[in-house]
Order: sequence, then structure tokens, then C-alpha cells
Amino acid sequence: MLGPVRAWRGEQELDLGSPQQRVVLATLLLGRGRPVALGELIRAVWGEEPPAAAVSVLRTYVSRLRKVLEPGREPGRPPALIVSVGDGYAIRVPEDSLDLAVFEQRVTEAKRRYAAGELSAAGELLHAALGAWQGPALAGLPGPLAESECSWLDEQRLTALETRLDIDVTLGRHDTVVPELLSLAARHPLREQLCRLLMLALYRSGQQAGALEAYGRTRDALVTELGIEPGAPLKDLHHRILTADPSLLPGPTPAPFPAGGPFPFPAAGSSPATDPSPRPDPPAERGFPDPVEYPATRPAQLPADLPAFVGRQAELQRIRALLPEDGSPPATLVISAIGGMGGIGKSALAVHWAHEVADRFPDGQLYINLRGFDPTGSVMTPDEAVRVFLDALGVPPQRIPGDFDAQVALYRSVLARRRVLVLLDNARDTEQVRPLLPGSPGSLVIVTSRSRLSGLIAGEGAHPLTLDQMTPTEAFDLLAARLGTDRLAEEPRAAGEIIARCGRLPLALAIVAAHAGVRPGFPLSAIAEEVRDSHGSLDAFAGGDDITTDVRAVFSWSYKALSAPAARLFRLLGLHCGPDISVPAVAALAGLPPREARGLLGELTRAHLLTEHFPGRCTLHDLLRVYAAERARAEETARERDDAVERLLTWYLHTADATYPHITPNRRRIPLEPLPDGCRPLVFTTREEALEWCETERPNLVGAVHQAAGSGQPGIAWRLPAVLWGFFYLRSHTHEWLDTATTGLAAARAAHDRKGEAQALADRSAALRDSGRLEEAIGPLREAMAIFRDLGNAAGRTSTVANLGDAYLQAGHLRKAVEYTRRGLAIARATGNVWSQGIALSNLGDAYQRLGRFDEAVDCLEQALAILRAHDNRWVEGITLDILGTVHRRLHRYDEAVEHYHQALKTHRDIGNRWGEGHTLGNLGDAQLGAGESEAARGSWLEALAILSECDHADAEKVRERLARLG
Repeated sequence: MLGPVRAWRGEQELDLGSPQQRVVLATLLLGRGRPVALGELIRAVWGEEPPAAAVSVLRTYVSRLRKVLEPGREPGRPPALIVSVGDGYAIRVPEDSLDLAVFEQRVTEAKRRYAAGELSAAGELLHAALGAWQGPALAGLPGPLAESECSWLDEQRLTALETRLDIDVTLGRHDTVVPELLSLAARHPLREQLCRLLMLALYRSGQQAGALEAYGRTRDALVTELGIEPGAPLKDLHHRILTADPSLLPGPTPAPFPAGGPFPFPAAGSSPATDPSPRPDPPAERGFPDPVEYPATRPAQLPADLPAFVGRQAELQRIRALLPEDGSPPATLVISAIGGMGGIGKSALAVHWAHEVADRFPDGQLYINLRGFDPTGSVMTPDEAVRVFLDALGVPPQRIPGDFDAQVALYRSVLARRRVLVLLDNARDTEQVRPLLPGSPGSLVIVTSRSRLSGLIAGEGAHPLTLDQMTPTEAFDLLAARLGTDRLAEEPRAAGEIIARCGRLPLALAIVAAHAGVRPGFPLSAIAEEVRDSHGSLDAFAGGDDITTDVRAVFSWSYKALSAPAARLFRLLGLHCGPDISVPAVAALAGLPPREARGLLGELTRAHLLTEHFPGRCTLHDLLRVYAAERARAEETARERDDAVERLLTWYLHTADATYPHITPNRRRIPLEPLPDGCRPLVFTTREEALEWCETERPNLVGAVHQAAGSGQPGIAWRLPAVLWGFFYLRSHTHEWLDTATTGLAAARAAHDRKGEAQALADRSAALRDSGRLEEAIGPLREAMAIFRDLGNAAGRTSTVANLGDAYLQAGHLRKAVEYTRRGLAIARATGNVWSQGIALSNLGDAYQRLGRFDEAVDCLEQALAILRAHDNRWVEGITLDILGTVHRRLHRYDEAVEHYHQALKTHRDIGNRWGEGHTLGNLGDAQLGAGESEAARGSWLEALAILSECDHADAEKVRERLARLG
């Protein structure tokens, strides 16, 4: 890590693959064993605009890394190094196997030795720590993570290097370090600490003129590039050199510093080298004020802990790890920023942890509610909060200065020798928090906020923790703690419904538990019914006369803090019916350019009203969705709501249609209504992109069909399944296909749309055939054919006749199958529809082979192949090759059968036909068994079983039976 990312097993260096693959490894290693979500890994590699296939590519990188790091791992044994955790991964490696961890350990130990005045030992440790660097950190890695982490790590190296040089100068090694300081100062002309060390080393080496020239170079650089003069410490050293201050000359090695707790390394303007005059106290951190003594006052302001705090064990484990395991105080200032939506339990967790560790901070606990999202709008200002804390710390009112900056300086001076716990609850933003941070090490600050506080994380190194919904078990435990385990055990189904309808939100669960607690005679099923009856509103989650325990009121405080455009977008998101939503879909919903929509989504995410669970994809908590819909009904007109829904549904339809030529090329497309203004559907360039989008959006597309049917958009309700049939078939999403086709049919019939009804009937029949309900598939096609006849739609009749032939074929009515397929073939030839001829000949060949008329079957199938290949119908080409393989298998020509099955497999895989691949593998196993190759047959059937099980296809059971018979 400290240079190019490399790895070894013993003496052998490992091939870690492409730069992007190394980014994945580096991201996991920087996580230090914590789970790294898929979204975080994708952002690390590609930033905010990942490719459509980012997930599959990332999983490929992880798979390759696992093979490199654990080459001897047996198949079926779980990985020991890169392990799957949730939707992401974590890496488990010993700390001493990572050069970055060793560097940090040595720097930490050097800090301890430095604080004890053991300068020689501290210097040796720093020499060893810096010797591990092999160049710039993460050298050669692309992507945003490498850029940000490289800068941070190199700053750590430079800081440690400055401290090591400071110690060397202090110990009289000024002659030795002058060349190194000259080189560093030239590379970093704006770093005043390097200039100070160089000036002092030169002066102590008898080069007063050189020291003054170094000052001049740095001053010129600061003035030219930044427009500022050097800081007071550098000016002071310059003056002391000009006046030949005798205290600048080297003296005896300093004695150990007096006890007073661990101090971090010296910083600009405060070090034994640059300020060698005697001082009674150890050097202070940059910006640390001198301590100010007042009569000892030990504040104990923490609110009471919950009497029965439950859950959040994973989160507690994460924040507990911020403090030393041995119970000692931290060596630096530790800041924990706990975020999440309103009602998620941030304050409860913060108070609980604060009580748990309070005894580690003997100088007291400070607490303040900053009212960042107060219902009255009375946000506490930082100067008000500082004065409250100064009063709690025992500072007499007459000693508190009037100037705000002076108040902050005094606050930090009072805390300079103390170890305190500071809990800043309900913060609005970073600027409200920053003045309340202690300036010295050894304290703990816990901040809770509905905002992300990104500035605090980036600028002050705060450790973020975002709370999500409770797990089902935690939610059950919360109810049990308030209502008793017995009451829940008596009605487990009602308890489960309460938990689900509360969205596992702690505040909502607490409110419902309170309602149930004051009515102990009520069965939980009655409580659950009350919550169910209020579905679509938050009435069941009102907290009586206490506004802080009313879910609607709690949500409103975050909502009212939004800008007007963000508030409008939040309302409109309540109209979306799917589980999550992409940025382009949000843009369509709101009628905005994607860039503007992305900015507003960022505002909602920072306010924890929205969660970006994957790059570019956001979701609302169930109760926040209800609140958003309430606000939409209250603040948007019916026309505005209808227009927004229409824009969104139309965007889904037209984007799905854009996938059609990639998934089902050369097929007849469904005519669509024109796009409304401001609707910009996506464009796809490859089949893989199109399939990936459909797979990602599948729940939203299914939801869109139902929403269209229920919101007066029947044309979208039946057209969307018609556009998606190829995707549903290829990926064997039979249930969704049948569900959407049935919904579209009902919508078309309700709207008396005869054309839509006929198309939906054909789609429903296809879904029924794919689900194995073969007899049921025939009736809808006969109804569709009658409607097409009434409408005079010749193309519709032609396709329906061909589909009837296939329906009869699949149902085993072979003579009728031949009759209808030949009729469809004749119509296709008469109308010059060569595409349909190829499909009809393939179906006719299948019917003939099932009837045992093999010569006629081969003739039809070979004619079909010629047409299908000439017109690039790869889909039916794969099916036709499979049927030819079956003909040869039935004739005991096993070699020819296997060859045709392999050709079919290649075609299926080329186009992503997973069901076709599984079906053909099953047939290939039959041919291999017939040829006496039982182990080859077993292998093919095992592959087939894996694919068909993945597709949840009924044919999987047939393959299991074959394997069982094989033994």
C-alpha cells in the first residue's frame, strides 16, 4: 500500500491483475476488516458514473482476487480472506501483514515515546516507519478512491517525516538533515514547518545567510501563490536569526516531559526544535491553546439511558472500536458522527454508548441538544452552545469574553488538560458543530444528526455511522422489552405484522408499543388491525400530546429544512411505486434535467430523507414514502400528480422499448404513444446493457404495470408487458411475465381497448406456455384470433395462428400443431414474411420429430436453419439446433446429436438464453448417457440443474430425477 499495491506469499510476489482489480483490493484493505458495501467498491473503481455492468465486473474482480490470494482453496470451501458480508465484502488479514498498519503502529508508538520525552526512541521508530514507503501511496491506481486516499496517506507520511526531522534537529543532528530538508523544502515550498526546520538546521550549522535565504524563498512562494505572509512562528524565527538569538543554539538533550497525559506530535509553531527555550509543559498540537485553570467542576449532563435498550449490537461494536480496548483514554481527539433519518434511534444509541464509556472520561460529560431540526425552528447557535458549556465547566460569567472566537478559544483552553465526553445531539450541519470540538487530545465527541456532516468527516476526521432500520430480530426484541415476551408469543403473526408495518423504525415501534401498553386487554391482532387500517397515512403513529414522539411531526422537521425544489422532489417520490428509483427515472418523474435531479437527490440524501443504497439508485423508508405521499396529496394539485406519474410510467415504457431491438432483434415492435415534453428515455448500445437494465429495474417495471392499470393509463399497462416479453422469457421470470400480462389484459378490457386486449391475450398465452400451463394457453390465443379478425388485423392473425401451432405443440396436440403451423407457414409465404417462415419451419420440424416423422423433421429444420441464419435470428437458431440434436438422439446417432447440442449451447450462451442453455444441457446429458458416457452425462445434468434451479424452472425437477436414476 505504501507505494504500488503489491502482495506476496512468502517470497513469491502475486499477480494482482489489472489496476481496477487492485483498486478493489486496496479498498478492502483500507476498510481494515469492516464490510465494504458493493456501492462503495463501485464508487472506488468508477466514481459516480459506473458502467451498466459494474456489478458483474466487480464480482469478477473479487473472484479473481480470491483465486490469487487462496490458490489452494478447495471447491465448495468458503473463502477465508475475502469474505462476503451482506451485499459487499470484507478482507480478513493480520494487521502485521499490511505495511500501512505497521506504519501506523510505529507512528503511534513513536507518539507515546515522544510524549514521554524519549526522543531518541521516537526518532528510531519514525525512521523505521518511514523506511517502509516505496514511493507515493497506492501508486499507479486509477479512480477517485486512489486520488483521495493517496493524498491523505501521503500527508500522513509527510507529517511523520516532519516530526522525525524535528527530532533529529533537536538531538543535534542538524548537519545530517540539511540536504534532506533542502530537497523537501524545494518540493513543498508552501509548508512552513519544513522551512522552519531548514532555517534552524542551517543556522545551527553556521549558515545564517542560507537560513535567511530559505525564509525569503518560502515568503515569496506564499505571497505569489496564496497572497499571504508567513505565519507568526516563521516570522518570529526569522527575527531571532537576524538578531542572533543565543537560545537558538543547540543545547543538551531535553529531559523527559512532565506527566500530563499523552500528547501528539508537535506541529507548526510548537516544537522543541523551533522553540528551544525551556518550557514546563510538553509541546502542544497545532492550534492548541494553553490550558486555563478554573475551580474544578465535573459536569455530568448526560440524559438518562433507556431502561431497556435493545439491539444495535453491530453498530455498538463499530463505535466501541473507536476507543482503546484496554479502557485507557484515546491518544487523540475521537469524533463519532451518528447519522440517519428521523426516528431511527440516533440519540438513543448515542446516549446509551455515552453512559457505557462515561467512566473513561474522569473530567465529566457535556451534553447539549443543538435543536438542528426543532419543530419551532429555534436552532441553537454555536455561540449560545459555547456559553452553555463554559458555564457547565465552571467559568464565571464575568470571565466569558464577548467575542465569539475568544469564547471558543477559552472553551478549548479550559478543556486543554481535561478528558471529557461531549455529546452534541441533533446537529444541523458541520458549522454548528465545529466550534464545539475540544482542541486537545484525550476526549470523545459524539455527534448525532439527520444531515451527513460530510465536512466534519472530511475536515476533522470524524468516524461516520449511519443507522438503518432495525433487523427483524431487533424490532421483535424492542416490542418484547415494552410489551413482554409472553404477549408477543401468544400472537406471533400479529407481532410480525406490526413490525413490518412500522418499517422496523424504532420510533414507530415505540409509539405502537405505547398504544398497546396502555390497553393490556386488547389482543395484538386488534392493534395490528389499527395500523393496517391506517395504511397510506401516518395516523397510527401519532404520539399523543408529545410532538417529539409523533412520526409525522418528526419527519416534518427534516422536510421543512429542505429547499423548495428538494421538497417538491421529495413529495413526488411518494408517488413512485417501486422499491427504489434511478436518477434518470427521478428526472422523468420531476420533469427535470438529470443533472439538476442528481443535485436535489444529494440534498435529500444528506438530510437522511433518502438513502442511496447503490450508486445512482435511491430508496425511501416505507414510512417516509407514506409521509411523502401525504405531502404530495396536500401540496400538489391532482393534475400535477397525474402528470408526474404519467411522465415516469412513459419513461419506463419507452426505455424498456429501447431494449427491445437488442433483446429481441428483428421482431415486430409495439407502436407507442409519443413522448411527453421533458421525458428522456435511455439509449442502449449492447445486448448486455439492455438485459442489465431490465434486470435491475425488474421490480420497478412490474410495479409500473400495476400503477399504470390503477392510475388511468391502460395503454401503458398492456404495452409494457408486450415490450418486455423477450426479457421475461430469456431470464425465465415466468411469474412476473404472467402477472403483468394478466394485469395488462384487465386494464385493456376495462378501457374497451380491443387492440390492447388482443395483444395482452397473446402475451398471457405465451406466459402460460412458459409456466407449463399448456392447456390454459390455447384459449387466450383463440380469443385473440377472433379479435384480430374483427379488427381486420392481418399481421395479428398471422402471428396468432403461428402461436396456436406452438401452443398445441407444447400441449402435446401434435396433429393440430401440424395443422396450425402449416397454415401459419402458408400465410407467411403468401405475404413474403421470411422471418415468420423460419420460425414456422422450426416449429413444424419439432412437431414432426415428436410424431416420429424424422426425415420430414430434418428437412424442415435444415430449411429453418438456413432462413434463421440468413436473417440473424439467433434465438430460434439455438432452439432449432437443439431440436436437430434430439432428432439424431432419437435415431441413436449420438455423435451427431452431441455436436448439434454443443452448437445450440454456444448460440444460447451468445444471446444470454439461460433457460435454453439449461434445457439443452439436459438433452446433452441424455445423448451422452445413450453413448455410454455416464460421467459426462452427470456433469451436463449438474450444470443443467444449477441453471434451471437459478431460473426456478419446473424442468429442474426432471433433471433431479435423471440424476437420481443415475445414482
